[in-house]
Amino acid sequence: MPDFGKVAVLFGGDSAEREVSLSSGAGVLEALRRQGVDAHAFDPAKRELGEIRTFDRAFIALHGRHGEDGTIQGALELLGIPYTGSGVMASAIGMDKWRTKLLWRSFGLPVPEFALIDEGSDFTAVEARLGLPLFVKPACEGSSIGVVKVSAPGGLRAACAEAARHGSPVLAERGIVAGEYTVAILGDEALPIIHIVTAADFYDYEAKYLRDDTRYLCPCDLPEARQRELRRQALEAFRVLGCRGWGRVDFLMDGEGDAYFLEVNTSPGMTGHSLVPMAARATGLSYEQLVVRVLSLAALG
Repeated sequence: MPDFGKVAVLFGGDSAEREVSLSSGAGVLEALRRQGVDAHAFDPAKRELGEIRTFDRAFIALHGRHGEDGTIQGALELLGIPYTGSGVMASAIGMDKWRTKLLWRSFGLPVPEFALIDEGSDFTAVEARLGLPLFVKPACEGSSIGVVKVSAPGGLRAACAEAARHGSPVLAERGIVAGEYTVAILGDEALPIIHIVTAADFYDYEAKYLRDDTRYLCPCDLPEARQRELRRQALEAFRVLGCRGWGRVDFLMDGEGDAYFLEVNTSPGMTGHSLVPMAARATGLSYEQLVVRVLSLAALG
């Protein structure tokens, strides 16, 4: 086991995803300690950030604003403390679903058709262009917080108002509903694809964290050659944004079998329902081995 020194596990925070982060961080902290790592809990919402100067390395298990958007990464850069996951720029871009899509599209990666909307938008025109169903979401939130599915004509205005309660800008996105998949990234490797099958209307917060009837197919049910190509594209999507260390790239598939990249997660969940540990297990990597591997990839710059 490498000597990582004194390690801060950052979790909790003040974002809308605090509860998920508390669960992720508790799992990471326990796993690191079981491996003999000198790991300590550090909740930035409860402690002065300057106290982290006494640590040698940081495992970021924060989700959402101030933890996944480049904010905490910038602070750790200034303090000279190596940290897990992507750097400042990639974290900031990855948290912004709109700018992520702009970059991916400019590199020729397929994304669902989308539009930025606000209370002054021509909602009828947006519905006509994107078609139904469509999804409306705050561009800079995670865990499906504030996401609304619009299935009936005339529903976009109310969906925009609901999503805007959780932050702006608000993104409307064509519904690609034949299948939802995710690819975990660890170092330079794309792990096995997971096909997410939910009994809910879509893979919302409840389906992600609270329901027991969501199914995860890993290895997934796509042909092997198709899986290899999608894993290659997911790794490209990850690198295009400047991401590093570990993360997750989500994509959707339509009825014709065409894939559309949805978003990147630069600080993935590590709860009992989380997807990166599931993909790692499919390669023979235990939860404990995974967290040590992620910690070993901590860096600055």
